[in-house]
Amino acid sequence: MQVVDDYLHSVVAADLDPDEFVVREKQGNTVVMECKRTGRVHRVLNFCDNDILGFAQDRAVKDAAIQAIEDFGTSNSGCMALCGRSTPHEELEREIANFKGVPHTHLFLNAWMALQAFMDGFCHLAIPVPGFSNTRPVLVMTDILNHGCITTAVVNAGSRSGKLLTNSPEVRVKSYKHCDMDHLRKKLKRLARPEDRVLLLTDSVFSMDGTIVPLPELVDVLADYPGSTLVLDEAHASGAIGPRGGGIFDYHRMTPEMLMAKGVNPVILTTFSKFAGSAGAAISSYSKGLERLLNACPTSIGTISLPPSAAASAAEAIRQLRGRPELVARLMQNASYARENLKQAGFEVLGETNVLPMVLPAGVPPKHVARYLIEEHGIWVSPVWYIARPRLRAVVSAQHTNAEISKLVDALDQMRSVFYPHSAAVNAV
Repeated sequence: MQVVDDYLHSVVAADLDPDEFVVREKQGNTVVMECKRTGRVHRVLNFCDNDILGFAQDRAVKDAAIQAIEDFGTSNSGCMALCGRSTPHEELEREIANFKGVPHTHLFLNAWMALQAFMDGFCHLAIPVPGFSNTRPVLVMTDILNHGCITTAVVNAGSRSGKLLTNSPEVRVKSYKHCDMDHLRKKLKRLARPEDRVLLLTDSVFSMDGTIVPLPELVDVLADYPGSTLVLDEAHASGAIGPRGGGIFDYHRMTPEMLMAKGVNPVILTTFSKFAGSAGAAISSYSKGLERLLNACPTSIGTISLPPSAAASAAEAIRQLRGRPELVARLMQNASYARENLKQAGFEVLGETNVLPMVLPAGVPPKHVARYLIEEHGIWVSPVWYIARPRLRAVVSAQHTNAEISKLVDALDQMRSVFYPHSAAVNAV
């Protein structure tokens, strides 16, 4: 362990280790948190978490979780295939089917486990069956800026959760330029073979750049490969885009049936930690076989199911979203207000959603900027420094007021005069 300890010492000495905070109190958008680095306690305005519709503190959502605990306890203590299913799980699956418009769903503890299970099942078909063999190879295409949960899953696509199987067909993983449909078309034309099962994975909304995937153009590309499968990660799309907050299909005025009509099989990853104020994830598709296959994958059968309280709160959040479209409208209004005010202040914010990524000039350390905003202005945003272009990321929710957003903009404006006084605006990408 000496090497690990030495490495950690070097990371801390170079100030590369993330600052750690512990939330002590939370009321609306105001948080009392302790900085573990300094031991100081701060009361801050929160633009850091992803509770975009406020459901984590919604009375009906909390009551649903409490009732589920009373009825089923704090855990099922078993996997979904055995004793881990309960009424709240079934209710959540029904709500997702109505919300996303696809009939078959399997629940997971988180998106990382869900996507690994999908790759295990889709590429390797889980377990060998006497008399059945699959020799068709899989060509996996992935956007170069996909979220880490997708990247990890596709990196492991050649094995079943790290286990090499002698009966598995070939899996080839290739990337394409970010949301570049011409590049994707050219790569598929060059790489796809007649026997391939074509699989493409992409975020619907890219959280670090705010890009929204061009779904109609993407489907047109895949339509040239009948039977292809498209996996859409809706983590930052659900509740955030589309008139009803339905996600990428709602935003583009499309339906999953439209993809099926063009020979493209839609698979939707729904996560509950952002729009639903809960935890967990789900894989949904038109295939009953895929739903059952996911049951046998290691990240499903090898661990416990989602706690009933998390399933119940997520289901209630979806019901609340469908019944309260004004929350989505308010979220979009707040995002527009924040973006317009930041633009007027000389900042350029990437993307077009309620997630506000702001690239900083070279040499301006995001961690130090975030510390300054906390200590001097009581504003909590996320610093991002471990990717090529350092940035800050603020998340606006439906619960923020114009006055709170204006406070964020004013603090950022004053930050700029401290950290890069000779620059008129944040450098654009």
